Amino acid sequence: MKSIAIIGASGYTGAQITALIHEQATLSLQGLYVSENSLDKGKPLGELYPNYSHIQLRLQPLSEHAKDKIVAECDAVVLATDHKVSLHLAAWFYQQGITVFDLSGAYRFSDVAQYPKWYGFDHEYPEVLAQAVYGLAEWNQAQIEQTKMIAVPGCYPTASLTALKPLAQLMTQTLPVINAVSGVTGAGRKAQLHTSFCEVSLTPYGVLGHRHQPEIATHLGHEVIFTPHLGNFKRGILATITVELKAGTQIEDIEKAYRVYDSAPLVTVKQNQFPKIDDVVHTPNCHLGWKFDESNHYLVVSSAIDNLMKGAASQALQCIKIHYKL
Repeated sequence: MKSIAIIGASGYTGAQITALIHEQATLSLQGLYVSENSLDKGKPLGELYPNYSHIQLRLQPLSEHAKDKIVAECDAVVLATDHKVSLHLAAWFYQQGITVFDLSGAYRFSDVAQYPKWYGFDHEYPEVLAQAVYGLAEWNQAQIEQTKMIAVPGCYPTASLTALKPLAQLMTQTLPVINAVSGVTGAGRKAQLHTSFCEVSLTPYGVLGHRHQPEIATHLGHEVIFTPHLGNFKRGILATITVELKAGTQIEDIEKAYRVYDSAPLVTVKQNQFPKIDDVVHTPNCHLGWKFDESNHYLVVSSAIDNLMKGAASQALQCIKIHYKL
């Protein structure tokens, strides 16, 4: 039985990973934590999320005493915190010998030069960063097993990379074009005017400047054009990608490339049949659908995931199970 603490448990992703771990016979929840100045400290999780009222745990402030208690009692921590918070917490827990599953972007780039540009801070822990593994579960299993510092991918990158990585050897130098739409839970639980359902209307944002663009490009090994959109629904991501393949590529080559997922139970691939968000909401699955035009060598592939599940919490659980060989 592995004991795990959840830090940032009051947010959508933190609550979701709490519920997932609670269901696992081989994992136990040591505690749920929020910042010391959080208005949610002391509240039962079920008060914030009535659907989780069966989880009899309160949100505790992450004091220095609580951190020491976590180190003494836990095998791992899950950080569902802002990247500037995770930056320090991940390094501290890792240095205490605790395995870290970080859901922020603080350890997703191995190149320290990326952080000032895309996250607005200088990375202070290059020695910890050097040990971090990108937790794209279907692709990096061996590395996830071996390290104690796992950076769980972003939601848009998970949808995009799952679709594109099998095609890496077939693509031309033309940049794949990724148009992706996310539900408003991707913006977090904090109340904001632009994510109010009365205000949300389908719109692009972060055009040619979203931090998930370099994350996708880095882990694909190929530059991309990425445009995220905010949709007026709660959960889910649908990414539709147009990619040019090399001359001479045939449908059989694409079928062979996607067979990499034949042994991946959470990824479903279908030719000429495209997914919708309702297929995957509240599941840990990724559904891919593709169609290829042999006359102009362009392929269109759509990728559907639940942003809080495969895009965050359930992928973190995959990483936990891979790491501990559960």
